[in-house]
Amino acid sequence: MSNLTLQLNDLFPEESQIPEEFRLSQPIHQREYLVNGEMRRWEGNASDVYSPVCVRTADGLKRVLVGSYPIATEKEAMEALDAAEQAYNHGRGEWPTMSVAERIACMEKFTQRMIEKKQEVVRLLMWEIGKSLADSTKEFDRTVEYIYDTIDQLKDIDRASSRFKMEQGIIGQIRRSPLGVVLCMGPFNYPLNETYTTLIPAILMGNTILFKPPKHGTLLHYPLLEAFKDCFPKGVVNTIYGRGNSVVPGLMQSGRINVLTLIGSSRVADQLKKMHPKVNRLRAVLGLDAKNAGIILKNADMDLAVKECVLGSLSFNGQRCTAIKIIFVHRSVAPVFLERFSAAVAKLKYGMPWEKDVNLTPLPEPNKPAYLKECIEDAKANGAAVVNENGGTQVESFFYPAVVYPVNNKMKLYREEQFGPVIPVVPFDDIEEPIDYVINSDHGQQVSIFGTNTDQIANLIDPLVNQVSRVNINAQCQRGPDTFPFTGRKDSAEGTLSVEDALRSFSIRTLVATKETPDNKEILNDIIESHKSKFLSTKYIF
Repeated sequence: MSNLTLQLNDLFPEESQIPEEFRLSQPIHQREYLVNGEMRRWEGNASDVYSPVCVRTADGLKRVLVGSYPIATEKEAMEALDAAEQAYNHGRGEWPTMSVAERIACMEKFTQRMIEKKQEVVRLLMWEIGKSLADSTKEFDRTVEYIYDTIDQLKDIDRASSRFKMEQGIIGQIRRSPLGVVLCMGPFNYPLNETYTTLIPAILMGNTILFKPPKHGTLLHYPLLEAFKDCFPKGVVNTIYGRGNSVVPGLMQSGRINVLTLIGSSRVADQLKKMHPKVNRLRAVLGLDAKNAGIILKNADMDLAVKECVLGSLSFNGQRCTAIKIIFVHRSVAPVFLERFSAAVAKLKYGMPWEKDVNLTPLPEPNKPAYLKECIEDAKANGAAVVNENGGTQVESFFYPAVVYPVNNKMKLYREEQFGPVIPVVPFDDIEEPIDYVINSDHGQQVSIFGTNTDQIANLIDPLVNQVSRVNINAQCQRGPDTFPFTGRKDSAEGTLSVEDALRSFSIRTLVATKETPDNKEILNDIIESHKSKFLSTKYIF
């Protein structure tokens, strides 16, 4: 047994060693779910939630029981769909016909209630998915900031729509109207933030929601259900629990879902879309697979490249769709890069999520360590090696980062999205090699270029912007700021998410028009001055 293995065994605490302020006082056994404005009681089967955090016991390391949640069936899912459809009522319901200002007031009320639950949600983020306290707090705060930014952007859109247009003898007012019932499914790695970057704009634009929490990161939404119930009309937000392959197909096959929003795998998204009987009526907003590449030119600032690539490949253990998941490095500087990169990895602090300045934490997916080991063994069989000390060492849910070199196109790590702390490094002699990789990849989200020669960088930018949706220069791949567009080409995304784009993704431009005659002007003036319509209005939101 290696020294690191012994250290990793000691990494996991005894229960008495967990700081009091971060302990789970008792497991949270959720037996309620939100449908049609009611917190309904669940008496059926439940799924236990075990933390990636283990504790030392007399019988060895044991995962901590966080709690459990309902395993509902297709029956409950269809009841939730009925509630959402009834609340929308073909666009005639209370929520879709409510004014923008009234919807914003409801969302502001919800946000205040959400903030009151910050400590509870942050603690569950740590325990359910092993995210560090600092990153869990950041995810919560960023989500609140996103909600306020979205509200501000919606005000801007509404203000721009408050005027009438007069063209070629036609008077018209153009506003954005909702699409209908939205099925929202978020990811486990950012179960709060990335879920809410679709959920919040969908709600604000007047849609009604079916919300299915991710498999890992389910319980952290439970403290917020009462706020959803109290702050929005009944049926606007409805929750779905259970196995995805049991509860989701019936919803899609019903043809009554108007928008599918999923942050997950392209394989699942393809299957779900094909289930819908009226695919032309289905709008999809999808954040899918990615295999973002870092390209290190021979003239790169090596200290900067190493710093950004470590952050890009190992933030939250590499469990980000925007992570750098493969690094191409010019062969002439590969030895220097590998030495410095491995040294930087060795300096990363590993430990429990609540520890200060911790960088590497246990993995939430029980089967992930075995898959990562499989990828490493496959790479070794095809000529690569783990070049950093202790790389790939595993104890229970903790997997120490492995830097694998030289990776080639025969290996799983070359194409498959590992979504974990294994960093494949590919040497190249000709810049066409990484360009060809990006061109032939099934994915097209982002790429990072590291170099100092402006001619080389410019020559890379022009072909790459037509292959991916964001080219980063001397910086890691990332989503933010949230006002920037976030999307992907090929199998990486459908639709664009940013504060403004998301509002547009969950709505459609709608026009009310009439001929410019005295009688029609009088009709419009009467409707507006008497506030008879929520749509036809010149009211200005400050």
